Amino acid sequence: MNAEFWHSRWQEKRIGFNQSAVNPLLMKYCKQLNLPAGSRVFVPLCGKSIDMAWLAAQGYDVVGVELVETAIQAFFAEQNISPIVHQHADNPAIKYYQGQLSGQTITLWVADIFALTAEDIGSVNAVYDKAALIALPADMRVKYSAQMCQLSANAPQFIITLTYNQSKKEGPPFSVSSEQIQQYYGNHYQICELASEPASIGSAPELAVSEHVWLLK
Repeated sequence: MNAEFWHSRWQEKRIGFNQSAVNPLLMKYCKQLNLPAGSRVFVPLCGKSIDMAWLAAQGYDVVGVELVETAIQAFFAEQNISPIVHQHADNPAIKYYQGQLSGQTITLWVADIFALTAEDIGSVNAVYDKAALIALPADMRVKYSAQMCQLSANAPQFIITLTYNQSKKEGPPFSVSSEQIQQYYGNHYQICELASEPASIGSAPELAVSEHVWLLK
């Protein structure tokens, strides 16, 4: 899994992971975060997810990170927002797009998530991870989870994962077990599974898949 892989997926419009509707599990369980209006939610590997528009409509500012600039441009275009583009002060390879939606500020970084610091991201009150952890192979997840703890200063996390027989399908999305969630985050969080529901993967509809909602505090 490298930058070229994701750039190719977006260039070839092979983005079945991008959903056209807001994730129903987010709508159902987001209130478990107990976030007051005006809170700032961090969305890693955000793509052009419509979930960010829903979060803004709930009264939250959103900060996201995405490797592929065209995905961020598409998000703002689809939401009819003309963002302002800011260059990173110290790294010419990094920039962020910023605009207003539903009265809230949306800040989307064009960057490798491992190249950013907590100072770049700014203070966040929660993390919403729908498509990041399951997009990464197992050998990258330990580094990713450590980076998320550092970037968010161990802010509460709302994570959605998938579980299925990995031997029957190559990821992404990858299967992530409850034991792995404990491995990645158990030293920093109390972990609660809010839900487990049957699901499907578009490219492999025959697979037995379950979708899990985790609250980390």
